[in-house]
Amino acid sequence: MTRHLKRSALSILSMVALVSTITIARAQGPAEGAGEATQGYSWQGAAFAMTNVVDDNRIVTYRRAADGELTRVGSISTRGNGIGTDLDTQGGLRLSSDHRFLYAVNAGSDEITVFSVNGPNLTFLQKIYAGDEPNSMAIHEHLLYVLDGSVAGNGILGFRIRSNGTLAPLPGSFRLLSSPIAVPGDIEFSPDGHVLLVTEKTTNKLLDPEDAIDSFRIGSDGLASAIPKRLNSHGLRPFSLAFRDDGKLVVAESFNAALGRSAVSSYRLTSEGALDLIDGSVRNYQTDTCWVVVTDDGRYVYTANFGSGTISSYRLDSDGDLHLIDGKAAFLGALSQPVDLALSSDSGFLYLLLRGKGAVAGFKVRDDGGLAPLGVVKGGLPVNDGASGLAAF
Repeated sequence: MTRHLKRSALSILSMVALVSTITIARAQGPAEGAGEATQGYSWQGAAFAMTNVVDDNRIVTYRRAADGELTRVGSISTRGNGIGTDLDTQGGLRLSSDHRFLYAVNAGSDEITVFSVNGPNLTFLQKIYAGDEPNSMAIHEHLLYVLDGSVAGNGILGFRIRSNGTLAPLPGSFRLLSSPIAVPGDIEFSPDGHVLLVTEKTTNKLLDPEDAIDSFRIGSDGLASAIPKRLNSHGLRPFSLAFRDDGKLVVAESFNAALGRSAVSSYRLTSEGALDLIDGSVRNYQTDTCWVVVTDDGRYVYTANFGSGTISSYRLDSDGDLHLIDGKAAFLGALSQPVDLALSSDSGFLYLLLRGKGAVAGFKVRDDGGLAPLGVVKGGLPVNDGASGLAAF
């Protein structure tokens, strides 16, 4: 091939690559008012928030700078439907531990959507049936369990995660919760993957205990025990939970949104899948505490308080004792409706989905557990209309 022909071929290939890049960027959609190409910016991580709208559920994407600041990039369709009202659960969006894949529930069309992740950019991989009204997920290694919140039969359903991130149904894995009126709020694996816990937000006075957390044992075949243990929740209306690596557990308790009554309890998970109470219902004096996260080093706990428009901060001692640092560590506005929380991969930054504002707020996590505001990023999310699900790295 002559030098002239080689140069022509290279020019054609360059043009094809450029057109392909532009096409991919347009498929995700630029942020409103953003005139720059995202390829020109460096990023340290990313965040993802879910619209949960009825007719076209979408994931809004953000790039994270080294200082924690978020910039909205665009959005991509899950090719499924949300429900248009708050999922009222934790874990509607989940990242794989290596941040290569993102999983999103489509509660309105009974599916999970799988995306591959490249920084703030997502590529659709799969949409798969996930039971009746899937609204929360838990991941451990190559297992994913989804929480189905339908009043017709709430329960859990399992999948194998293939090497390419897509899901394969785990035959015979569906299990009912211990109560048909549980109204579940969260599903989480224990750190070793041997136990799966589900919070029940509704009190059942016909069962013992009345306020409960279901515990399933996970076998070597990935299947959960046929019938869960019904464990006692120290506080009223356990909503969400988060594990520390040593097996200690914190549970957010909303106390039925009673004014100033919200709290967090800590427990030790036993080898039999039971819970031993360590510190019971440590109050934050806020209203309707629902979402909870623990930093990677296990030192700090943060809750999102829907009714107060605040974040609360706790210190978690090595023995599992809880100490309130600041019940009002951050105030986002009385009508901000804070919901899902997410930490960056190194827990250096905390992000909060504000349903009332259709926005995501960011904070730097200080060494003493305090929060330094990084700003609020608006746009792309519905306002006062059910945005649910947040993930970050």
